Amino acid sequence: MTILVTGGAGFIGSNFVYYLLEKHPEDKIVCVDVLTYAGNMATLRQAMQNPQFRFYKTDITDRQGINDIFEKEHPDIVVNFAAESHVDRSIENPEVFLKTNILGTQVLMDACRKYGIRRYHQVSTDEVYGDLPLDRPDLFFTEETPIHTSSPYSSSKAGADLLVLAYHRTYGLPVTISRCSNNYGPYHFPEKLIPLMIANALADKPLPVYGKGENVRDWLYVEDHCKAIDLIIRNGKVGEVYNVGGHNEMKNIDIVKLICKELGKPESLITFVTDRKGHDLRYAIDPTKIHNELGWLPDTKFEDGIKKTIQWYLDNKDWWQEIINGEYQNYYEKMYGNR
Repeated sequence: MTILVTGGAGFIGSNFVYYLLEKHPEDKIVCVDVLTYAGNMATLRQAMQNPQFRFYKTDITDRQGINDIFEKEHPDIVVNFAAESHVDRSIENPEVFLKTNILGTQVLMDACRKYGIRRYHQVSTDEVYGDLPLDRPDLFFTEETPIHTSSPYSSSKAGADLLVLAYHRTYGLPVTISRCSNNYGPYHFPEKLIPLMIANALADKPLPVYGKGENVRDWLYVEDHCKAIDLIIRNGKVGEVYNVGGHNEMKNIDIVKLICKELGKPESLITFVTDRKGHDLRYAIDPTKIHNELGWLPDTKFEDGIKKTIQWYLDNKDWWQEIINGEYQNYYEKMYGNR
């Protein structure tokens, strides 16, 4: 098969590219990425040496560019990772999130309709469900949980999900959607919590934590997520949504303390900063459906995955130091400098 992966130079997309190249060497992988600030060609350096891999620098909102790729490559499956995904950035500039996450999804699905496709898969997020109270650990997001968004980012992802389901009902497009909890692992852009704390701790810089750090997230090791998506695109039921969760709930402050401990750094580096606007309290996914239908369960416990992740950042300093020494630094100062 030919599998087209959008956003393949980003965090989860690149991990999925490498997963496919290893697990399905018979398949051809076509990667599309516009290489925004979070897309990094250095991430795909090894993939570029594989004859089964091909890369196109194209924006998914570029209808002609996407159509040209479909005409040339004839993909059987499209997996859409391409998205603006950082909540803080969506609060600063919602427009780019609506354009990429909703209109880009439309362009991709229109190409799927025009040229034919075996499956279109939308990679979404548990943030479309809103949040859960901290004092109700018995509550979890299921596929039937109503959409209740909190940020421009999650609203744009929810809008895209609804559009995908509408294209299935209206046009019969064969689609699936996965909604995942917070991912972590190799190639995670250093504006997100775990890589940011690792990089700052190694440099003995302050570790900025929103509010009191009591917010809870369900953490999913990125390779486990890749396995889930691979199962869905090959065996999942058309028209269905699958929740993909890690069963690894952690408070933000506990993660930061764990990183300090693993790196031998003092907790005195932790600095509490003004909380994010509309900050969701708790995310927690019930992955029963994907387990029952496709046999998927997360393989990686958080205490193991975080050690592997920290070691990757220790072994690949050149990758993330190039990022934080560039334009990203200006954004970092804007977001955290005066808080």
